[in-house]
Amino acid sequence: MENNLSKEFHFGSLLKFALPSMIMMVFMSLYTMVDGIFVSRFVGTQALSAVNIVYPIYNVIIAIGIMLATGGSAVIAKKLGEKKEKEAKENFSLIILVGAIIGVLILIIGLLFLKPLLYMLGSNENLFPYCYSYAKVLLFFAPFGILQLLFQYFFVTAGKPSLGLSVTIVGGLANMILDYVFIVPLEMGILGAALATGIGIAIPAIFGLIYFTVNRKGTLTIVKPKYDGKVLLHSCFNGSSEMVSNIAIAIVTFLYNIIMMHFFGEDGVAAITILLYSQFLLNAIFLGYSMGVAPVFSYNYGSENKKVIKRIFRYSLWFVTLTSIVSCFLAITLAPYIIAIFAKRGSSVYQIAMDGSLLFNLNYLFAGINIFVSSLFTAFSNGKISAILSFLRTFVFIVSGLISLPMIFGVSGVWFALTVAEALTIVVSILFLIRYRKKYHYGA
Repeated sequence: MENNLSKEFHFGSLLKFALPSMIMMVFMSLYTMVDGIFVSRFVGTQALSAVNIVYPIYNVIIAIGIMLATGGSAVIAKKLGEKKEKEAKENFSLIILVGAIIGVLILIIGLLFLKPLLYMLGSNENLFPYCYSYAKVLLFFAPFGILQLLFQYFFVTAGKPSLGLSVTIVGGLANMILDYVFIVPLEMGILGAALATGIGIAIPAIFGLIYFTVNRKGTLTIVKPKYDGKVLLHSCFNGSSEMVSNIAIAIVTFLYNIIMMHFFGEDGVAAITILLYSQFLLNAIFLGYSMGVAPVFSYNYGSENKKVIKRIFRYSLWFVTLTSIVSCFLAITLAPYIIAIFAKRGSSVYQIAMDGSLLFNLNYLFAGINIFVSSLFTAFSNGKISAILSFLRTFVFIVSGLISLPMIFGVSGVWFALTVAEALTIVVSILFLIRYRKKYHYGA
């Protein structure tokens, strides 16, 4: 059976192949934003602040899922390119099993230490009831959260990105509909928002489990897993950059919450939550594109098709650069309207978010290239370079910027920290691209 990854890709066919992943990521970010809108409008901005305080917990779940998904899909796509189908299926099944086990462990440990964890993340007495209700429900869906991410990536690796998109849309629509049902008519408050999110996550996870178990003729199917510590280690190491990025998002969100609480109180936390929602939406385009083309790079690297690698790299660089410019323009132009969806015009939350939006939104000029380059090295199974990029971008540049820039520029330093970090990272990204252009055959 021919894998769709083996096609001779040109720009149109490459974009068509990546488009389902892009739409899927944008759709996921949209229904996450809908969560925020319902919480802000029908429960209150205090509840919106609580969602952002809890978010680092969910970031850890995402981080582990993405580590296994990106690292594992690169390894498996490469084996498919090398025509090692049996090994690919056994490795795939092992990664799914390990992901589910880790999800259960996160659920148990999270519930045991939830109260002190929430206070450590920045909750105060006013926000704690909201935080506790939201986090408790999300933790119950931790195993589904990891499986959902795994199946999203493996649908692409199996050459079925449109199927992955379809099931994600179903889960997202369920989330949005249930947000309304649970929060408005049933008046379940933030508990309803968490339950709606959990069900939206569980639907694609359960569907993926059934599909890969029943569809025995597919490129990838769940078979009896064969333990291979080397493959697990390589998958974890190869996907470590994406894990680092998401763990760092948790730390950055935590720092933003603490700093904004210091400058503006709970309204400040709500304001940064709104801008982080918009960041998730716009970065979803780059994440989706990178996710969509990564298996194509991996497959052609495994089959040593240098001509296709060079071609799709050139197309990708142009696409990401132009999209970055458009994204930055849209973020700046549409800021008043996006912020007004969450907070009433003239309110304290609205004004705080508007004051910082310009400096914050300039980061989109650089973010897309950084996301793509990190994903590219993961696709080539070079987790080391990808991890270095992610570590510098997040733990070094963003965290140090958030700590130091507010001391020099006050609250303006908070807004500008992300843009400075992305600009510094793009310099390192370009240097790595130049350094490895011959090894991976994407450059002259």
